[in-house]
Amino acid sequence: QVQLVESGGGSVQTGGSLRLSCVASGYPESTYCVGWFRQAPGKEREGVAVIEHDGSTSYADSVKGRFTISKDNAKNTLYLQMSSLKPEDTAMYVCAARRTSGERGYGSTYLKSPANFGYWGQGTQVTVS
Repeated sequence: QVQLVESGGGSVQTGGSLRLSCVASGYPESTYCVGWFRQAPGKEREGVAVIEHDGSTSYADSVKGRFTISKDNAKNTLYLQMSSLKPEDTAMYVCAARRTSGERGYGSTYLKSPANFGYWGQGTQVTVS
């Protein structure tokens, strides 16, 4: 059973930074693509960043240059370092995982829709004021 547990959210002022974490269990990490989505009140869930099993990353245009996704395989932990935060970054941030067959180069495609991911955490709230 795949489980994803996020932490690290909070309230921060415009221009500030936060680091989100997502601890994963129950799957062979090497075959999964993992990432972050976010959902603001009244809006659809949108992709923020993904990292493929080989370490390749993809980002939404709105966060490029400000957010960095990374993972620590030894700790089964996914991170999202967020800098230069803006009020429009305010949202519930949710960790997601997708089982793959080892294919590579599809991160930007996966990022386009939450329907591409089958496993989800509960989320952690980020508020920027």
